[in-house]
Amino acid sequence: MDRQREITLEFIRVTEAAALKASRWMGRGDKNAADQAAVDAMRGMLDLVSIQGTIVIGEGEKDEAPMLYIGERVGGGGPSDPKVDIAVDPIDGTTLTSRGLPNAISVIAVGNGGTLAALPSYYADKIAVGPQARGCIDINAPLKENLDRVARAYGVGTGELTAIVLDRPRHEEVIRRIRQCGARIKLISDGDVAGAIATAMEDSGVNILFGIGGSPEAVISAAALRCLGGEMQVKMWPRDEGERRKILDMGYSEADLDRVYETEDIAKGDSIIFCATGITGGDFLPAVRYDGSLAITHSVAMRARTRTVRYITAHHHLDIKTIPSRTEAREIEI
Repeated sequence: MDRQREITLEFIRVTEAAALKASRWMGRGDKNAADQAAVDAMRGMLDLVSIQGTIVIGEGEKDEAPMLYIGERVGGGGPSDPKVDIAVDPIDGTTLTSRGLPNAISVIAVGNGGTLAALPSYYADKIAVGPQARGCIDINAPLKENLDRVARAYGVGTGELTAIVLDRPRHEEVIRRIRQCGARIKLISDGDVAGAIATAMEDSGVNILFGIGGSPEAVISAAALRCLGGEMQVKMWPRDEGERRKILDMGYSEADLDRVYETEDIAKGDSIIFCATGITGGDFLPAVRYDGSLAITHSVAMRARTRTVRYITAHHHLDIKTIPSRTEAREIEI
């Protein structure tokens, strides 16, 4: 994708808009309303970006989404503008937002056409590390072996490692084995995109991610880790025999169900751009903050080509700023 430097800021504006609208619903107990507001703002802002975009990871079939659905064409570009794949999660952490809990973010990943690959399963088994432990992990190896390898890469004992895991009943055995190995655990209730990114951030205190989470989030996380020099391995995780059969009926084989998808398999090449804006605040990005007629957002922009990471603080004057609404087909107030 050409013009990466100038277009990256446009994608930051997309996640800012979604975060601003979602933050209005923080702690109000209605995750569907929060998600709808973020989707509408993100979709409207994408209309202003000079691209020919296709949503490859979006709200998806399980959300019955009217916008940002897989295969939707987005962007305001013409024939000479770049054709790009887009993966979005208007709110990674809708429950976190509705309950006013930390670590909800709005994210978008973009790359040249054909660079972002969707997985057909709703969920995936994942393991992720930062650049210091790249090349050390094997999702098919025993958990203890992965911890020992990562510990050696960091030059520490296993007891000094911290693994990040979604707090779900399905992870009881994973949590038990991590504890048995002597490593520390950081449990998160939602938001495993931010969790995967944390493994590659120097000051996060997190070394490795284990567990089963959403497949769309796996692809978005892989895109971010491409920009940070980290590594992710993913395997499809059908929830039941019906979903397994559905995947096979789509043309996938039994071998595909057992295949290990590497970072480069689902986020290819160096054209990847990743942008995120904090909604509720947390370890990764601060929350949207309101001060009278001013709203302050905190975002990050990353590029795989240069591995540049930029943090952007924006001050939005609410008495004059509006956001394009796709639903209402007009500019609306924040």
